[in-house]
Amino acid sequence: MTPMKEDYLKIIFELGGKSKKISNKQIAMGLNIAAGSVTEMVTKLVEEGLAKHTPYAGISLTEEGIQIAEIMVRKHRMWETFLVEKLNYKLSEVDSDAEVLEHVTSDHLLDSLDPHGGVIPDKEGNYQEDSHTLLADVKEGATVKVDRFIDNHELLNYLDEIDLDIGDRIHVVHHAPFEGPTTVKLLDNESPTDERQISYKAAHYVFVQED
Repeated sequence: MTPMKEDYLKIIFELGGKSKKISNKQIAMGLNIAAGSVTEMVTKLVEEGLAKHTPYAGISLTEEGIQIAEIMVRKHRMWETFLVEKLNYKLSEVDSDAEVLEHVTSDHLLDSLDPHGGVIPDKEGNYQEDSHTLLADVKEGATVKVDRFIDNHELLNYLDEIDLDIGDRIHVVHHAPFEGPTTVKLLDNESPTDERQISYKAAHYVFVQED
C-alpha cells in the first residue's frame, strides 16, 4: 500500500521528529520506499505547514503536524493492542491490519476501543514521551532494555524471526563497521551466552532505554 500523508507524519513522529531533525533516508527506510518519493512528500508537508525542513539537517514536525501524527499513532496503537489482546494476533502480524484500520477509524470507534511497546496518546494528546535512543547508537559494552519498535511489518517479522522482544535486557557486544550487524547478548535467557546479530537497518529502528 502506498504510504499516505498521515503515514509520513506518523513515521517522522515515531523517529523523534517532534523535537529533532529526521533525515529523508530514515523516513525512506522506515516506510520501505524510495528516497525520491520522500522528497516529494516532504515538500508537500512543508507547503501545508505540517513540517519544517532545514537543508542538510532534516525534517521536523510543526505543531499542526504533531497533532495529526498523535491522532494516527493513537489509532494505530489502539488497534494493535486490540488485535493482540482480543484476537490473539502475534506482534509480527498486527502492523499491516492496524495500518488499514487506522485510516478508517472514527472518533467514536476510537473512544470505544477500550504493543510493539509504544506509548498511546490519550484523546487530549497527553502521553509520556517514547524513548528515542537507537540501538545503533548505544556504546559497545553497555546494557540496555528494548523499549519499542517502529511500526513496520518487515521489521516486526524480522525481529520475530531472531526472537528479539520488547522488554529484553541486552548487552551490546559489537557494532560491525561498514553498515554491518550489531551483536548483542540477551541477559535474561536461560543461556547467558545467547547472542543475536541484528542488522544495521533494524538497529536503527529498535529503540532502547537504560537498564
